[in-house]
Amino acid sequence: MSSNKVAIAPHWVSSVATAIENAGAVAVNMAEDVTALIWTDYTQPALLEKTIKDNPQLEWVQLPYAGVDAFAHIIQMAPQFTSAKGAYAEPVAEHALALCLALGRAIPERVRAKSWGGRFAVSLYDSNVVIIGGGGITTSLLEQLAPFRAKTTVVRNSAEALSGATRTVQFEKLDSVLPEADFVVVAAALTAETQGVINSRTLALMKPSSYLINVARGKHVVLPDLLAALKAGVIAGAALDVTDPEPLPTGHPGWDEPKLLITPHTADTPEQVDRLFATRVELNTKAFLGAGPWVGQVSKTLGY
Repeated sequence: MSSNKVAIAPHWVSSVATAIENAGAVAVNMAEDVTALIWTDYTQPALLEKTIKDNPQLEWVQLPYAGVDAFAHIIQMAPQFTSAKGAYAEPVAEHALALCLALGRAIPERVRAKSWGGRFAVSLYDSNVVIIGGGGITTSLLEQLAPFRAKTTVVRNSAEALSGATRTVQFEKLDSVLPEADFVVVAAALTAETQGVINSRTLALMKPSSYLINVARGKHVVLPDLLAALKAGVIAGAALDVTDPEPLPTGHPGWDEPKLLITPHTADTPEQVDRLFATRVELNTKAFLGAGPWVGQVSKTLGY
């Protein structure tokens, strides 16, 4: 087996090839003497599974996105897997921050307005922000929230306190912290525990003046429940960069809900992803060559 060859599949990406070469390895197509693979298509998990079965010599597979829910059963296979978790954290956190500010300043209403209207604003300064998830997006968002003196509560699996957060609680405490929140930001990995975490029951725990922001996965939020809550005034508003289904079809009632701001999964753009993923590939190719630590290792136990 060759220890300095790294395959790219199913699509050759020039920036990925450059990153592999920059790390000191050789970018190649998949072959029987190659033990490392950079997978470049999130939409083809079945093909990745077949590729791994056809190449039992594979020792390491790099996945293209931070979320690995599409590969849930595949990551239990023999190779070590790394994901892009944390790689896109800054732009996604920036988008979450922008959505918080937009909701608090009633931007969804004002961009549609044809008259002067009333004066209204909810400041992010000194607000209570609950962030569901304790990964890279949350770490970046905490840094971005710091100038606003926000009181931040991170809800995560681990009991270990997350640096920068006012407090950290485990998932079983979610119900107890939702009633305090002015803003609830979903930034968690999609797992069996977090799927549908925002539903009619948890929305009812939030304040009527609170706002929901989801920059993680569409399936975190039960969309019909959210639309019903917005119409009933259960919460003040919401912003979604991800939806279930996705893309949200033209004519879906979500487009007509005035208290809902939807962005088309643009927290990280293709240009940003291309650059940041290449950086992750370079770092992990160096790790594969024994020249540095792994970044974004996927836990077969936790599933992310």
